[in-house]
Amino acid sequence: MSEFESKIVLISPVRNEEHYLEKTIESVANQKLTPKEWLIVDDGSTDKTSEILQKAAEKYSWIHVITKPDRGKRSVGPGVVEAFYYGYERLKTKDYDFIGKLDGDLEFKPEYFSSLLAYFREDPHLGSASGKSYLLEDGKLTLERMADEMVAGQINFYRRQCFEDIGGLVREVHWDGIAFHRARMKGWRTRSINDPNLMFIHQRLMGSSEKGIIEGRLRWGKGQYFMGTHPLYIFAIGLYRMWEKPYVIGGILIVVGYFKAMLDKMPRYEDPEFRRSLHAWQMARLGLGKTLETIELLQNNKKNV
Repeated sequence: MSEFESKIVLISPVRNEEHYLEKTIESVANQKLTPKEWLIVDDGSTDKTSEILQKAAEKYSWIHVITKPDRGKRSVGPGVVEAFYYGYERLKTKDYDFIGKLDGDLEFKPEYFSSLLAYFREDPHLGSASGKSYLLEDGKLTLERMADEMVAGQINFYRRQCFEDIGGLVREVHWDGIAFHRARMKGWRTRSINDPNLMFIHQRLMGSSEKGIIEGRLRWGKGQYFMGTHPLYIFAIGLYRMWEKPYVIGGILIVVGYFKAMLDKMPRYEDPEFRRSLHAWQMARLGLGKTLETIELLQNNKKNV
């Protein structure tokens, strides 16, 4: 089966995206590989998002729009996954090979879907993947740094079997990190791929918030605590993120958010097996150990694995 024969469905939870949504719709509409269905969940928008979606659904038969009752505010993390499943349970298409969660504030090339699925076709162990995220600042593209084994939460794709193996998405903060780690535990490879055709522009800074970047960085740290990140590794994250906007303070706030959640005795993702695997992966990243999982290498493409 070629990438052009593969059937994909997309689900997009959106809320008040009038400034970004039209570029995302245009990006999907221009794809060389058209999705079987793109279900967009209007999660209580109060701006012109609903009008934009209505026009898109009238123009493209494969776009379906549903409205979710308004919770009264944007809820990053658990609210996004709740809206995702509100759409997932209402998908018209039951026969598909890949499922993607797509944010409403992205812009990407017409080759994105077909290029990404070519990687899946070449690697039967690839369970979840994305391209790399870029910010457009002052006319220049800046890479939002992330490990190659991570999958971008803004536009992540799953092979259907992988999605079912991990039990779908956890309805909590840092659901995307939990998802890719669970995929590795199930024997699947996960990747964010540095390929020119897979570049996508994220129109908001990763880890930001509708309340501002400061709140976003604190929330990032809380999410790491919920997921079960090792205390030693959170300092490495903080140091690594000091070199990104807001410089220095952003990395410090991630660490502060983590330990504030600890002091507040915030509930955590309680899965001992998952936490052992996560800690082993994190220590391996620091050069202090080995991962628990061994995922078969691609014999003809080891340098890209």
